[in-house]
Amino acid sequence: MAGVGSAVRRLYLSVYNWVVFFGWAQVLYYAILTLLQSGHEGVYDAVERPLQFAQTAAVMEILHGLVGLVRSPISATLPQIGSRLFLTWGILWSFPETHSNVLVTSLVISWSITEIIRYSFFGMKETFGFAPSWLLWLRYSTFMVLYPTGISSEVGLIYLALPYMKASEKYCLRMPNKWNFSYDYMYTSILALAIYIPGSPHMFGYMLSQRKKALSKAKTA
Repeated sequence: MAGVGSAVRRLYLSVYNWVVFFGWAQVLYYAILTLLQSGHEGVYDAVERPLQFAQTAAVMEILHGLVGLVRSPISATLPQIGSRLFLTWGILWSFPETHSNVLVTSLVISWSITEIIRYSFFGMKETFGFAPSWLLWLRYSTFMVLYPTGISSEVGLIYLALPYMKASEKYCLRMPNKWNFSYDYMYTSILALAIYIPGSPHMFGYMLSQRKKALSKAKTA
């Protein structure tokens, strides 16, 4: 019975990883095609649907960790997915004024290359039981360039959206109201920016330690 459960788990994770992989491959394809044909201003409109699908699907990874399907620590998974969802829905979808900025292109390309490598790596491991050494190296090395470009784009887009948050008062709750409570989305976004200051170096250090562990393990295998 345990063998059946293990097979079902591997089948599910294989399908999940490859489906999301193809989602991110679409994002990268449409981003580069649009960038070459009409410039960075149209990139967001070209990738919006696959981007929303692929990034929102990552919520399942939190559930995978909670129920023990994967060994990834929730403490590392949750903030990364949370910040990505905040950018996808709380910034890009909510404030169309940001769409034509070049930072959208750098964000989308950084995210999509990272995730194409990551999901193909886990897809190979779940489907075939192994991943080629070159894919292992890419999985644990490309973040050294793509993480800084991605994080810089995230921070820049949040900052650019702040004036539009203030002007529109979207997602804000003003007094007086029946709950006797006020809320300002702009200040939440400023808090998010502040969290990036200690959070980004911490996450980068964590990924460096994971790289060292994974590559040294591969050498001794």
